[in-house]
Amino acid sequence: MAPKTWKVLHSKRDTSYRVFSIRTDTAQSPRNGSVYDFYILESNPWVNVIPITPEGNVVLVRQYRHGIRDLTVEIPGGLVDEGDTPEEAAWRELAEETGYSAEEMISLGAVHPNPAIQNNLCYTFLAKQAHKAGKQHQDTAEDIEVLTRPLSEIPKMIKDGEITHSLVIVAFYRYFLEYLPSLAP
Repeated sequence: MAPKTWKVLHSKRDTSYRVFSIRTDTAQSPRNGSVYDFYILESNPWVNVIPITPEGNVVLVRQYRHGIRDLTVEIPGGLVDEGDTPEEAAWRELAEETGYSAEEMISLGAVHPNPAIQNNLCYTFLAKQAHKAGKQHQDTAEDIEVLTRPLSEIPKMIKDGEITHSLVIVAFYRYFLEYLPSLAP
């Protein structure tokens, strides 16, 4: 028997923490009729950008992440601000975090970061012909180093654990599926 959607009896938004808020949904199980509380992190959509230079290098960022209390190597990305489209946010995040621009921004689709407890989507974009266009404009709470690596090294960086952020790995997966057709199902 296939699972069914749950009936939400009521929903209450709790505290907001700038980049996310917490919502409590009280829902009834369609299987046994029991009622449970579920806690959801509500957030604006996110974007990730894979900037590739004319030379075939990927523009990456290294920054400290408080959740793991360590540095990570990632691609530029961030929140979609109210009133912005995901593509507008992709252009903005690319410029702010790296000082780069691009000739073209191409959507590679979206994923649910963690649908068990989050309501948002993460959109991935390919920034073709990325080039240095100015200085970084980091938020005051950011400390970002810009790196470039050949695109051909990305799979090894993932395999060796140099890139560990799951949404970055998914972004590259989407890129490789789109641009290396021999890997597509």
